[in-house]
Amino acid sequence: MSTTSQASQRIAALLDENSFVEIGALVTARSTDFNLKQTETPSDGVVTGYGVIDGNLVYVYSQDASVLNGSVGEMHAKKIANLYDLALKTGAPVIGLIDSAGLRLQEAADALNGFGEIYLKQATASGVIPQITAIFGSCGGGLALIPTLTDFTFMEAAKAKLFVNAPNALDGNEISKCDTSAAAFQSKEAGIVDVVADEATIMAEIRALVSMLPANNEDDMSYDECEDDLNRACAAIENCVGDTSIALSQIADNGIVFEVKRDYAKDMVTGFIKLNGVTVGAVANRTEVYDEEGTVAEKFDAVLSAAGCDKAADFVNFCDAFGIPVLSLTNVKGFKADKCNEKKIAKAAAKLTYAFANATVPKVNVIIGQAYGSAYVTMNSKAIGADITIAWPTAQIGTMDAKLAAKIICDGQGADAIDACAKEYAALQTSAVGAAKRGYVDQIVEPVDTRKYVIGAFEMLFTKREDRPAKKHGTV
Repeated sequence: MSTTSQASQRIAALLDENSFVEIGALVTARSTDFNLKQTETPSDGVVTGYGVIDGNLVYVYSQDASVLNGSVGEMHAKKIANLYDLALKTGAPVIGLIDSAGLRLQEAADALNGFGEIYLKQATASGVIPQITAIFGSCGGGLALIPTLTDFTFMEAAKAKLFVNAPNALDGNEISKCDTSAAAFQSKEAGIVDVVADEATIMAEIRALVSMLPANNEDDMSYDECEDDLNRACAAIENCVGDTSIALSQIADNGIVFEVKRDYAKDMVTGFIKLNGVTVGAVANRTEVYDEEGTVAEKFDAVLSAAGCDKAADFVNFCDAFGIPVLSLTNVKGFKADKCNEKKIAKAAAKLTYAFANATVPKVNVIIGQAYGSAYVTMNSKAIGADITIAWPTAQIGTMDAKLAAKIICDGQGADAIDACAKEYAALQTSAVGAAKRGYVDQIVEPVDTRKYVIGAFEMLFTKREDRPAKKHGTV
């Protein structure tokens, strides 16, 4: 492998040392239009091959911006498509390192057909092998579909650009007003990008993600020897009801959480943890975000937003496709109420409800705070298929807050009557014990014991099998 091109250097930085084997190194462009025959196109602008990450086989392609700006032509696309064929045959992830001007104009229809061939391979591979992309330079126009057809997208913070239409081509916008192609916009506003970082950090993060994921949808070997105490107390977890990314780190082996879509819809946490060495997907409502100094940087209501539902639904669908068990931490009292959300929340909540209900992997729900109304039902409740539901003693489960319910029930009566009614309603209708008596909660456990009981539940569910009616696929 040539060590001169930046494309090759990126592959070397990503993979285990000296593990990369290049495929198709001698491929060049066939087209001779517009004097292309006078232009050298080594590897046709993309380095392709295979190697290992922590001993795990992966296929990698890395676009070379020094060759016709990394533009995608006929042979460039064929190399990527060929890589997908090999990955599908062997059941291993594909990682794409993007740095390209987009479509190679000199090859026109051939290049367009090449885009389509890549799209088809990605669609075929979806749900079969994990697909990861990292954007280091430009990724525009039709090329922008490539990262969005994959499962996880990384983006370099300073130089990377991701767009379908350039910022200056948008009505009423120009790049100094809003750089819609920048990593900040694509991660926070569009929700397309999982991780934004510098190049070296991205390589380390991809390696960490690959070590969390199964190699394919039939691989049941995505677990390690657990060196953490299975009965370890979660001493401070009660204080983490607000920032559930911290709560998940308390539950997880060695405190490691790989959060995805980190900057998008922060009222919902999605990410991977290990429990007794087994990869588990985690979905959790969040009302606070703590910064590195330990102070509250952002606050949210304990409600489901449209963006949060979409983020969680996509994540649960990925976990189900790859046989990854799902853990949810529920603390929700309703749906976000504003005009923007009202346009989308019914469909988004339905999508999340469907994702949880449709998933046949082991599903465990821990109610750590409020669980009110249909928002609670949507959050992996027993009613829609959670296998085990655990609640903390302080959990509140029901249609609404007891005080509010009492005001409705005792309308027109005095304050003392309302207070007495609220106390009775809380005991009968919104307490964890009341829900457990009706069979909606399987276990009430002290917060400090959460890790122990969650691990026990997933161990019991390890051999879960669940049949559903025969169908091609759902339509939600």
